[in-house]
Amino acid sequence: MNIEKDPITVLVTGAAGQIGYALVPMIARGAMLGLDQPVIIHMLDIEPAAESLKGVKMELIDAAFPLLKDVVATTNVVEACKGVNVAVMVGGFPRKEGMERKDVMTKNVSIYKAQASALEQHAAPDCKVLVVANPANTNALILKEFAPSFPAKNITCLTRLDHNRALGQISEKLNVHVGDVKNVAIWGNHSSTQYPDVNHATVKTAAGEKPVRELVANDQWLNTEFITTVQQRGAAIIKARKLSSALSAASSACDHIHDWVLGTPKGTWVSMGVYSDGSYGIPAGLIYSFPVTCEKGEWSIVQGLKIDEFSRAKMDATAKELAEEKSLAYSCLN
Repeated sequence: MNIEKDPITVLVTGAAGQIGYALVPMIARGAMLGLDQPVIIHMLDIEPAAESLKGVKMELIDAAFPLLKDVVATTNVVEACKGVNVAVMVGGFPRKEGMERKDVMTKNVSIYKAQASALEQHAAPDCKVLVVANPANTNALILKEFAPSFPAKNITCLTRLDHNRALGQISEKLNVHVGDVKNVAIWGNHSSTQYPDVNHATVKTAAGEKPVRELVANDQWLNTEFITTVQQRGAAIIKARKLSSALSAASSACDHIHDWVLGTPKGTWVSMGVYSDGSYGIPAGLIYSFPVTCEKGEWSIVQGLKIDEFSRAKMDATAKELAEEKSLAYSCLN
């Protein structure tokens, strides 16, 4: 018997924007929560985008997605947050030319402060939150501060895009299928200080799993060009497309929630920005990207990985940037 599941309610903020527009059809198709999971989508955006948001709702209706049970399009944060099980926070204030980081941070602090209290009061108690808007790690930290009753483990930020970018670079370099590459790790901030680490990554070959380092056989490339390509991929896409990554960001957001809710395959880990518990000597209380595995809706940091000196320096540098961002955010709060 095919007993239909109860629908899961997913909130997308900034839903009329580029990423939102790419993301909502993926959710409605089942890419985020599974091909047999009905969904209700709540879309939130700011008043100036209300008309555009209405258009996105029309398109969702016109696409006649069998899994889509209902769509709510609103500019009211309370209505948007009511009863949501998963919240994907895409809306934020983008950095504009000539803006200082502090200006962007001040704008985002006030946005995330308001959304945090609406989520805390109106979302389902076990709601899982994914912050996509930059600065993603610090926006997630602000959200955590202002939703104190939310379990810290339910607030995460997106570094799966960087993780997927790293897999893509390795698969291109080795001319192998991207599905055969696994266990890269993204450490730290979703910024140009992040550290894409291949020291534990492997590739499935006819002769079994082989380490990426052994197959690439070019430490110089792996320790320089590979790292900077992943770190600066977002900027390269803006240069080429004149717009920031939307399709890949939306797809990675689906991957992040999919694996968090449904679990990671055995022997495989993914990267998520999560609340640090002090693992690997990273200061507790930062939202930092770690390699994680997921099971039964819970993530756990992969423990016991060997960290060489090169990695240690990179991991500490990105932690230092996050600590600075954190104090900048706190200074904006006051």
